[in-house]
Amino acid sequence: MSVLAVAAMSARLLAEAAALDGHRVVALDLFGDLDTRRASQRWFQIGAASGLQLDGARVLDVLGELASGDAGDAVFGWVPGSGLEGLPDVLEAGANLLPLIGTSPAAVRRVRDPRAFFDMLDAHAIGHPPVSFEPPADRTGWLLKDARGSGGWHIRAAASEDAVRPDGSCYFQREMAGVPMSATFLADGAEAVLLGLNELIVRTSGARPHVYAGCIGPVAVPAALAREVHAAVRLLTRSFGLRGWCSLDFMRGEDDALGVLEVNPRPPASLALYAQRGLFDAHVRACLHAELPRADAFSRQGVAGTEIVYARRPLTLSSHAAQALARRADAHDLPAAGAVFASGDPVCSLSASGHGAAQVRALLAQACDDLLKTLETSR
Repeated sequence: MSVLAVAAMSARLLAEAAALDGHRVVALDLFGDLDTRRASQRWFQIGAASGLQLDGARVLDVLGELASGDAGDAVFGWVPGSGLEGLPDVLEAGANLLPLIGTSPAAVRRVRDPRAFFDMLDAHAIGHPPVSFEPPADRTGWLLKDARGSGGWHIRAAASEDAVRPDGSCYFQREMAGVPMSATFLADGAEAVLLGLNELIVRTSGARPHVYAGCIGPVAVPAALAREVHAAVRLLTRSFGLRGWCSLDFMRGEDDALGVLEVNPRPPASLALYAQRGLFDAHVRACLHAELPRADAFSRQGVAGTEIVYARRPLTLSSHAAQALARRADAHDLPAAGAVFASGDPVCSLSASGHGAAQVRALLAQACDDLLKTLETSR
């Protein structure tokens, strides 16, 4: 049984997927949630949970320790997840310490370069919202984005920002009306298999208008839009050399127009919506052996959803509340008793399933509200 490391802002999903496929897991993340630790033989903290900030130096220190064998059994390689796509230098240095199983650091750097990314889309007539690398004269209706960001925490309303020229990783993008969606796909550097399309749950958090809060899928879209998305996924895979599980964020606009937003060149949270067994091994085989499964290999019945529960006010998790939370089959990313949350902090996540996206969205909203009411009154 091989030992593999997974590293992300939250590594729970990757750790559970790897353990389910028979691997021993070393998890590196910000939170050290109970279910993350349960799926792992070791856990290392790699940043501050309160600020959702990865510490690149700490990531490399831990990878170096794992590579040396000082921390236990030899580790075969590591899979980077959420947050690390914005740290290509850390990915590159980490790949020199332990084999990186995923999209190469050079490819991550290219696909997260907004000029290269949108130039490629334009060259192939793939639809996307208008972008600008200079402040628009009228910034109403524009967003300021940072290509190094993750989860929407980097997005601001351009009208609320100082009129400064963005640096190389930042750009302005016009807001596009419609449904925020993602495509979950597996790539081998040249070809890609589309796992499914998902609706995204997006919330406003303070000055941040588009914070990721969850996903629902798979969902059906008109055949023409599905073909466009699949063609875009295949083109992006070939153009940038994407490998392993990735996702494409896009808007389903008026008249089902496609508006590509960005690629997440690492395993996405939407993997939780699909059949779990074999997901991690499929990632490894695609990255190391360029093997792709059938398109229906991870299909499931019905529609699933997952939503992050964000604190509405400052909270301290009591022992009673922590125990009750841990007993819930629909609760994940479980914090330990005594955990303290500021308003807007992620507390845990909840899952639900049903016959359609609207039903699942309603179930998640009700479950999140009920849980927060319980936590806010628990002693």
